[in-house]
Amino acid sequence: MTKFLRTLYNRIVAWMNQPHLRRPIAAMLLLNAAVQMWAAGNGLAGINEATSMVTSYFDPGTKLIYAIGAVVGLIGGVKVYGKFSSGDPDTSKTAASWFGACIFLIVAATILRSFFL
Repeated sequence: MTKFLRTLYNRIVAWMNQPHLRRPIAAMLLLNAAVQMWAAGNGLAGINEATSMVTSYFDPGTKLIYAIGAVVGLIGGVKVYGKFSSGDPDTSKTAASWFGACIFLIVAATILRSFFL
């Protein structure tokens, strides 16, 4: 059985390598590729659906970033109050860093929303 399959394979390879068959085979492959591309369509419906799915996540994502900013602000306020109460001279630096983090989160969410929508 193995000898038969090897002989059959060799005959097929020899038939495919004949010079007069190379052009029709190449044309057949190109035609097959063209038919497959035509059958696939342009994909515009899929791109539109993906765009609508991604843009639907911006409202919840923006609200989530605002909520994270609020939590960071509360934690920062407690930390700054603790430093201020203990008389730490580094209070203004800590307050500026926590306030800057909150501002960054709010501005980043707003810019991302305006950039992508």
